[in-house]
Amino acid sequence: MAGRIRNEDIALVRERSPIAEVVGEYLQLRNAGGGNLKGLCPFHDEKTPSFNVTPARGLWFCFGCSNGGDVIKFVQEIDHLSFTEAVERLAAKAGIQLRYEEGGYTPRRDAGQRARLIEAHRAAAEFYAEQLTSPEALAGRKFLSERGFEAADAERFGVGYAPREWEALVRHLRGRGFADRDLVAAGLAREGRRGPIDRFRGRLVWPIRDLSGDVIGFGARKLYDEDDGPKYLNTPETPLFHKGSVLYGADLAKKEIARRRQAVVVEGYTDVMACHLAGVPTAIATCGTSFGAEHIKILRRLLMDQDEFRGEVIFTFDGDSAGQRAALRAFDEEQRFVTQTFVAVQPDGLDPCDLRVRYGDAAVRDLVASRLPLFEFAIRSRIEGYDLDTAEGRLAALDAAAPVVASIKDRALRQMYAISLDRWLGIMDEQFVLRRVRELSARQRPGARTNGRGGAAAGGARGPAERQRPSYDPHDPDVQRERELLKLAVQRPAVLGPEFDQIPAEDFLAPPHAAVRQVIAAAGGVTVPVGAAEWAALLREHAPNDQVRDLITRLAVEPVLFAGDSDDRYAADLLARIKERQVTRLIADIKSKLARLNPAEQVEEYNRLFGDLVALEQQRRELRERGLGSQ
Repeated sequence: MAGRIRNEDIALVRERSPIAEVVGEYLQLRNAGGGNLKGLCPFHDEKTPSFNVTPARGLWFCFGCSNGGDVIKFVQEIDHLSFTEAVERLAAKAGIQLRYEEGGYTPRRDAGQRARLIEAHRAAAEFYAEQLTSPEALAGRKFLSERGFEAADAERFGVGYAPREWEALVRHLRGRGFADRDLVAAGLAREGRRGPIDRFRGRLVWPIRDLSGDVIGFGARKLYDEDDGPKYLNTPETPLFHKGSVLYGADLAKKEIARRRQAVVVEGYTDVMACHLAGVPTAIATCGTSFGAEHIKILRRLLMDQDEFRGEVIFTFDGDSAGQRAALRAFDEEQRFVTQTFVAVQPDGLDPCDLRVRYGDAAVRDLVASRLPLFEFAIRSRIEGYDLDTAEGRLAALDAAAPVVASIKDRALRQMYAISLDRWLGIMDEQFVLRRVRELSARQRPGARTNGRGGAAAGGARGPAERQRPSYDPHDPDVQRERELLKLAVQRPAVLGPEFDQIPAEDFLAPPHAAVRQVIAAAGGVTVPVGAAEWAALLREHAPNDQVRDLITRLAVEPVLFAGDSDDRYAADLLARIKERQVTRLIADIKSKLARLNPAEQVEEYNRLFGDLVALEQQRRELRERGLGSQ
């Protein structure tokens, strides 16, 4: 078995894996000033972005959940990998061949399980795509052609064909060196009476990719009447594929979703294809499951969903009763978004794929453009079927729709829809309708907390209910100056110079700050001639534990509260204030000693200490004058 990856190769992986690019595959990042980028944290729910990336130092940190690290740590956390697996994955993407301490290059069989399963899926996708051109795949090509897709379209989306044989894929992957256990673990095969057999047979298959573009599963549509399986068969739950947190087409749509601040949620693989080809490149779909909370988290990160009413999520559903039920289920999840949500329903029940075949690309674009706010759609769906020409019918419709209005968490929006409901019903008594909605709202949410929208607070991750009180006051100006000085030491060590290295760790009031100061000393001090990213990595390597390492990461990402004419001036001010504090302690010690001496009997020692006191008082005055700029 291969040994530890060589340190120089790990450093090369970090160097050739730009953190902004790697993180940007999973969430949208925007300029936060000072060379930093920000986005919505992928590791906890939040309404406003607290996830920061500093490309110059190759680090990320979330000020909401206090998680942070380098590019390798991000891949570990986001894809649940070990350190070695994360390095191997980044190395593969960067084209780096890793060497191990025991010598030689890593053989394929020694790669981590995830890497093996990813590679097996890539080989399977290539196999299926090649099979689509075979004579046997005529039914698959006919299926695509009837839905308006050409060979180039199938190639663009990686559509393939699974032969009707029992072991066609298994034999192919065995020949490529993959073990049976990996094919079963990947969901590409299942155990048969005499060994593994292909999971997908005689079906058209779509590769399902994660946000980074790796194939992690397949969706397969049956083509033959004798196939007694479901119409669509998806990869089962595997170490790679979790259908509740995968969006088909998100890898292709993510850049346009971020640029347009729009996501269009459709119901199937062919619908995604039709939308993209028709000029709606923000379309995505779930993979064999209802749209849920994990899907929302992914979309919010891609949308940078922080500014209310600026972006939009559009759900497309069939116009039949099943489509309406799906839309109402989406309504239950709507208020997890900050941005606006809409529903686009084709009255004749055509889905985007059929709509494109019958009426062309423009009809698909028109469907998306004709969207209705999801709240309005949900309320109107409740009042359909009631006789609004009678008082009894209007009252019954009000009782049916009022609970929907009452469940809107934004108080102002709830009131506006109550007024609209009055108009749609023709009751013409806004106060009556508002009272009815308020009664139901009070009943439904008796103890609801509110957030910035007037709605329920987000159910994001929170820290421990009770945190141990620190032994220092973090709001103490002296402690805050220490923190600023350490930020400079981590981010811009050159502006501090050897004067910083003369300050001992015990001069820092906050124990965590003293620990970071010790790490800086252990790494060689701020005058070590290395670049910004290398310096941050060096400090993290010297950290004695995760707590100190996390603080170093935070200090490397947190903006410096600049307060001066220049970096040099600010650094000088902070150094002066810290040294002034050191001198003040020395003055106090000398005064204490002088108080214990008898000047008549211990003249020589008294005079020496008094001279030192005068010199220190002069030094303190000079330092205080230098440090005025940091106040």
